[in-house]
Amino acid sequence: MRFTRIQAYVFLVSLFAALAASMLVFFDIGLPERGLLAIGCMVGWGLIAQLLAHSVGAESVESIASMPYLAGAFLVANWELLAAILVAESVVAMVRHRGLTKAVFNIAQTVLGFALAICVYRLLGGTPLLEGGPFHPIAFTAGIVVAFATNTLAVSGAVAISETRPLGSVWRAATRGSLFYNFLAAPLPYFFAQLFIAKGIFGALLLAVPLLAVRQIFRTAWRLEQATQDLLQLMVKAIEARDPYTSGHSRRVEGYSQVIGRAAGLSGAEIERLGKAALLHDVGKIHEMYAPILRKPDKLTPEEWDVMRTHPEKSAELVSAVSHLRAIVPAVRHHHENWDGSGYPARLRGSDIPLFSRIIAIADTIDAMTTDRPYRTARTLEQVRAELTRMAGRQFDPDLCAALLNGPFFAKLAILIEAKNGAVAAPGSVVTSVLRSA
Repeated sequence: MRFTRIQAYVFLVSLFAALAASMLVFFDIGLPERGLLAIGCMVGWGLIAQLLAHSVGAESVESIASMPYLAGAFLVANWELLAAILVAESVVAMVRHRGLTKAVFNIAQTVLGFALAICVYRLLGGTPLLEGGPFHPIAFTAGIVVAFATNTLAVSGAVAISETRPLGSVWRAATRGSLFYNFLAAPLPYFFAQLFIAKGIFGALLLAVPLLAVRQIFRTAWRLEQATQDLLQLMVKAIEARDPYTSGHSRRVEGYSQVIGRAAGLSGAEIERLGKAALLHDVGKIHEMYAPILRKPDKLTPEEWDVMRTHPEKSAELVSAVSHLRAIVPAVRHHHENWDGSGYPARLRGSDIPLFSRIIAIADTIDAMTTDRPYRTARTLEQVRAELTRMAGRQFDPDLCAALLNGPFFAKLAILIEAKNGAVAAPGSVVTSVLRSA
């Protein structure tokens, strides 16, 4: 029987989880007094937190179970906690009726994260807090970081394999909305542990208040992030509903821009902002003045072109109305500027044009060239390459064109274009030859 890639990945995560847990069994230090009670209380709260986890998409949930689990890890720092977590996560898997592969993965990555966290905590001098020893802040911090990193990287790895996406971009997307809140919540496991040490079972019962408060904070943060994404998609769908040609155009320009951004060496955060600017670059066309022009099947008259040339300003006005998008307003406003100063609306030249605008200009043109129009057919990839080369230094930033055309990124762009057009690369085609050279 052959494993799929995701099944092989789940097997490896499970293997590492077993090895990490075995290390703790081998170096068993015994349970401190009240250890079983601490495990029962903390894992019990973790189980409740898992069952109350809120959905963050069709296939994902977000839980705060890690906080009581971590508190238990610092209280006892032993393998018995892992056994209890394994039982609790198995109950969660049965309640949620997950498939076997998904259930095994979730249990394994959870056990792996806390096993490694306990190992690191003990290696750096941390001792079970129930023993009454000194607090080791470095060991405590390292344990939390390891647990968080293991969980997010393991889950991001599964998504990256399933969706054939870069691990880095998946991880950034997964942690973007919660990283700050996780940082603020980092001291809570220590607080939970000390509450249990001081008050016992009564202290464990008191954990309900901060746990529910933290759950609500995380849920609100996710809803705000989701509302932002929904707003962006709504704005794009509104303009695309006016013009059959623009259906999917903004999303394609977003994808092409991010490829070019990677070719230019932009950071992950910059690529994320670039993607938003590219997604919204044409949103100003929602204004009624553009409707008859967008629906026109023939070439535009000079007067109609004059009207269309106002859309970058209209787009910028709309984007600027959303406070957290104001940083990308210049990129939206100037995406039709040309390198030689012949563009619009401000006739900016060279490096005076915002970098994001220069990237979007290339991506926008690529999508226009590779899309069938009523008055012409789509250009081939070879013709696109030739046009970018010809217009470098005139319409486009020559350095960006060189970075795109002379490295491996044109191959990635070619794959996106072929996917859009529903084509399969034949032997000797542009896509095939470019991929070989990369």
